[in-house]
Amino acid sequence: MDTRDWLAERFEETRPHLRAVAYRMLGSLSDADDAVQEAWLRLSRSDTSGVENMAGWLTTIVARVSLNMLQSRKARREEPVSASLPEEAASGAAGPEHEVVLADSVGLALLVVLDTLTPAERLAFVLHDMFAVPFEEIAPIVERSPVATRKLASRARLRIQGADTAPDTDLSRRREIVGAFLAASRNGDLEALVAVLDPDVVLRADHTAVRMGAAAESRGAAAVAGFFSGRAQAAREALINGVAGAVWATNGQPRVVFSFTITGGKISAIDLIGDRGLLRQTDLVMLES
Repeated sequence: MDTRDWLAERFEETRPHLRAVAYRMLGSLSDADDAVQEAWLRLSRSDTSGVENMAGWLTTIVARVSLNMLQSRKARREEPVSASLPEEAASGAAGPEHEVVLADSVGLALLVVLDTLTPAERLAFVLHDMFAVPFEEIAPIVERSPVATRKLASRARLRIQGADTAPDTDLSRRREIVGAFLAASRNGDLEALVAVLDPDVVLRADHTAVRMGAAAESRGAAAVAGFFSGRAQAAREALINGVAGAVWATNGQPRVVFSFTITGGKISAIDLIGDRGLLRQTDLVMLES
């Protein structure tokens, strides 16, 4: 077995782990595949004779690539987007590594919250809290000291814990609230919208939904009601992983999922999820209004 074949074998052994790291960093299966492919290209061009821990070395490479992709993504969010968006390329056939990622998925809600972190915070949290990478190894990737890196992860952890709520779970009641929200949105009824929203409601959108025209984040009942007033004309009620929510679909294909957090009879958070990788993992059942 020559050196390249040996490297390819080691890489394939590590691929499920690398894809899991990239997926949690990027929240997109297609982007995760791109990051893993870039790691292979760098591996094939590098002198690895001095590498003692190949899995750790590749994890660092994938983390660096993912960090660069996140930073580019954040920068693109500040640019205006035209009304016409190109279709994303379809992902390849699912393999064993695909099943590993899906079986160990962090879930839609956490991925949405992760998407609100800065790239450095997200990397520090994901590598340390999810994959037990020491801060001393993460620090060079984010170009900070281990102490500063620990603070990044701590800030991320606090934001994630702060997003945790005790949601209402009664399906019929949730459907009633979601239905009232959609009706008020379609009718442009600001007063009715505000009535179903918690005063401190937060609206979050993933990067795909932002590209479609949504704000990355809005806070407060007035701001969120103003955003949705007169909208949601094509949104339909749906069960999202068994929970009442809504879906905007075109030509029968889901484009954006509306995930609602309902606390104390009010909508306290709305997450707009458009990433195709996440939508493919979501169990969607359209409901009659």
